[in-house]
Amino acid sequence: MSEVAVTRRGAVLAIGFDRPQKKNALTAAMYEAMAAALAEAHADEGVRVILFHGSDTAFTAGNDLEDFAQRPPSGEDAPVFRFIVAAARATKPMVAAVNGPAVGLGTTLLLHCDLVYAGDNARFAMPFTQLGLVPEFGSSYLLPLVAGYQRAAELLLLGEPFDAQRALDAGFVTRVVPAAETIATAWAAAEKLARLPRRSVELTRSLLKAAHREATLAQLQVEGGHFRDMLREPAAREALAAFVEKRKPDFAEK
Repeated sequence: MSEVAVTRRGAVLAIGFDRPQKKNALTAAMYEAMAAALAEAHADEGVRVILFHGSDTAFTAGNDLEDFAQRPPSGEDAPVFRFIVAAARATKPMVAAVNGPAVGLGTTLLLHCDLVYAGDNARFAMPFTQLGLVPEFGSSYLLPLVAGYQRAAELLLLGEPFDAQRALDAGFVTRVVPAAETIATAWAAAEKLARLPRRSVELTRSLLKAAHREATLAQLQVEGGHFRDMLREPAAREALAAFVEKRKPDFAEK
C-alpha cells in the first residue's frame, strides 16, 4: 500500500502523508510518489488546487533518518530534490493542513504554500543544524522574507521546536484552528479557490511570487549543493548514526 495517498475531489488534488506508524516520516519512495503526484496535478487542466495534509495527529515527522542514512540524496536527481524543485516551480495554488509534528521539510514546504491552516496541536521544527546540515527548500531565503531576519535566525540556527502560534507570528501560517477542524478547514479553502476563475487565481499567485521566484530557485540550488556536501562531513554522519543507534550524538571536535 502506498504511504502517499493521492485523492481527487472535484478540481482539488490532495497529497496525503499516510505512514501513521512513523508519524508520516518521509522516505525516498514517498518523495518519488509526491513528485509524481505534483506532475500529475500540473499536467491535468482539471486540477486547479493542490492540497497537502497528514492526519489529525501528524503532518510529517520529516525525513525518516534511517531511510535517509541508507539512501542519502547524492545528486539533483534524487527523489527529495526532484520533489523540492517541482513544488518550488508550482504554478497552481497549494494549500496545507498541518496537525501534530511538522519537522524539517514538513515546515519548509509550508513556505511555498499559499494558504496554511495549522491545528492548535501543531508543532514545527527545522533541526538542520542539530543534524550537522543546512536548511533546504529555499528556507534560508524565504523564512527571513516572511518572518524577518532575527526570528528566522533563531528558528534556523537553534533548530528548536515551536508551536502554532509562533508559526503564525512568523508569517507562514494563515490561521490556527482546533486540531479536529484543520483538514476540513483546508479542504473548504481549497474548494473555494477551485471555484474561482482559474486564470485569475493563477495569475494573481504568479504576481505574488514573481519578485522572489528566481532568487528562491537560486537559493534552493545553493542550499542543495551545501546539503549534499554536508552529508559527507563528520557531524552529519555522527547525527545520523546516533539516531539509528538510538543514542545522543557526540559532536566533540566535529
